[in-house]
Amino acid sequence: MPDRLVLVGRVAGAFGVKGELRITSYTDDPAALVGYRELKRSDGAPALTLTTGRPHQGALVARAAEVATREDAEALRGLELFVPREAFPPPDEDEFYLADLVGLAAVTPDGAPLGRVKSVQNFGAGDLLEVAPEAGPTWWAPFTREAVPEVRLAEGVVVVVKPAETE
Repeated sequence: MPDRLVLVGRVAGAFGVKGELRITSYTDDPAALVGYRELKRSDGAPALTLTTGRPHQGALVARAAEVATREDAEALRGLELFVPREAFPPPDEDEFYLADLVGLAAVTPDGAPLGRVKSVQNFGAGDLLEVAPEAGPTWWAPFTREAVPEVRLAEGVVVVVKPAETE
């Protein structure tokens, strides 16, 4: 089974005239992308090998082995950049990578099935789990201790207290 890939950034275009890239980073620290070094395309094929980088106005300005000129950098605008999930350091206790929650079975506190976690989104007021039931429309649960009292990654389960307004 191929490595599960996680989207970590997108090429925003060229920076300057010497072939540097401006990368919008989806990591807490934009400079973390340099640590992953070998970034992949969505199909797992090699995309960029970062050689240096520095944070700049919330993004990353980087050099890549595959990019020599400003034109090369501009041609990559919009390229999504991925790393294998296994490249991430282990999370602290009671912390989770949001990517690990997608696909987990959602159950009630009593163990009754609710569906599967389809996505995790943040529209500005905190993380939300999108739960897709077997039938019917998806619904949202805030990713808080009250609404999601347990995450059991090893079992592939999240316990969700379904909000009353979705019933």
